[in-house]
Amino acid sequence: MRYTAPIMAILPLHDDTPLRRIRRAYVCMSMITVCVMVFIYELTLSGAEIENFILAFGAIPRVLLGGAHLDPGIKVIPGWATLFSSMFVHGGFMHLAGNMLFLWVLGDNIEDAMGHSRFVRFYLLCGVTAALAHAGTDIWSEAPMVGASGAISGVIGAYLVLHPRAPIRTLVWYFIIWLPAWLVLGFWIGFQFLSAALAAGGLMGADGGGVAWWAHIAGFFTGAILIVFMRDKEVPLFDKGYTRVDHRVLVTKPRSKKQRHR
Repeated sequence: MRYTAPIMAILPLHDDTPLRRIRRAYVCMSMITVCVMVFIYELTLSGAEIENFILAFGAIPRVLLGGAHLDPGIKVIPGWATLFSSMFVHGGFMHLAGNMLFLWVLGDNIEDAMGHSRFVRFYLLCGVTAALAHAGTDIWSEAPMVGASGAISGVIGAYLVLHPRAPIRTLVWYFIIWLPAWLVLGFWIGFQFLSAALAAGGLMGADGGGVAWWAHIAGFFTGAILIVFMRDKEVPLFDKGYTRVDHRVLVTKPRSKKQRHR
């Protein structure tokens, strides 16, 4: 199984970019709710059942592009539909939590920039493009890809284009610090490229670390491009409204050595 998962060493916790056009990010909240409900359902399944569930709803490159077909006893939806369903299936709690945190912190501002209905199309298109990009890098792979971060990578790319200087309260290991978005999100995409290169060189194991790195990269650039055309006309690119960043470091209470390795 391949995951689309965010980098966990650096996590955005909060941003100061206000909503200007919508009162609530209903689409983001709905996406998070659906992902959580699907995961709760996954927890009720046995080992064999969860394996079949992921095979049925995950995006499998060989099924999408290689002409293969799932066993009729497993197949629930057409192969093309897994481009969408795979965005709402996650492989574990941390996989889910990391993805939903990125969406919660950054997604509302992208929804605000284009409105609810366009954001739905934006989110799904980023996710589909990411899944196809992953499938295209390994057409014969039979490992299902699951996770929302292909779509969320698009949100990250769009946010970087709209608000590169916005301050983001960020957890960096055991420290909480305000950093500009270009630094936090630039580090994120840089890590994706580095990891993809290491995986291509066989330095991350036979399965590339079990992460669909090229899905992240494709989603990121899809979002960065789409935001230019899908945002409301009055929304400026590269917003210069946030130029001051508080670099004071807030140290969290250190965890014990035992806790760090759980």
